[in-house]
Amino acid sequence: MICHGCGRDVQVADKVFRGDMCPGCGRPLHACLNCALHDRNAHNECREPQSEWVPDRAKANFCDWFRPREGGGGGPAGQVGPNPGQARKKLDDLFRK
Repeated sequence: MICHGCGRDVQVADKVFRGDMCPGCGRPLHACLNCALHDRNAHNECREPQSEWVPDRAKANFCDWFRPREGGGGGPAGQVGPNPGQARKKLDDLFRK
C-alpha cells in the first residue's frame, strides 16, 4: 500500500493493525484514508454500508472493514480522488466545439 500522508510505498505482510505506523512519516496506516473502502461521496464516507462514522479519517481506528488501499490513498495531505480542477477542465473540454 502507499501511505496517504507521504506517498511512500509500504509493504504489508498480512494485515494492517491499529498501531502500525508508516516508516516514512510516522502516520497511522490503519486509517480510513489508507482504506480501499474510503469514498468521500459515500454514506459515512465509506462504501461499506455497515461501517460506523469515523470523525478523523487520518487517525488510526478499530474498523473491522479496513482493507489496505492498493496503489495509494491519494497522495500527500490526504487528497483522495482526482484533482477537482482537472475533473472540471475535462468536463468543460468535453462540451466545447
